[in-house]
Amino acid sequence: MTDPLLPSTETVIKGARTYARDLAERVLSTFLQAFVGGLVLTQPFDLGMWEAAAVGGVGAALALLKGLVARWRDVTHSASLAKGV
Repeated sequence: MTDPLLPSTETVIKGARTYARDLAERVLSTFLQAFVGGLVLTQPFDLGMWEAAAVGGVGAALALLKGLVARWRDVTHSASLAKGV
């Protein structure tokens, strides 16, 4: 007997994989964008390469936090805060 109100196990697993892949992509792309931005700023502001990497890491950590908040706020398979995504 299955409960009509609960999703199947397969749906839950696929949803978790989709969410994890979405979140990983967002965090990685944020890190790369922030790192490239940090590299562009190293010359004018006399930053070192590792400081530029730290800028990228902070951006990626914030993207991860935002993705987790989006998941806690609304049970969807997306790391987006936008409604209907």
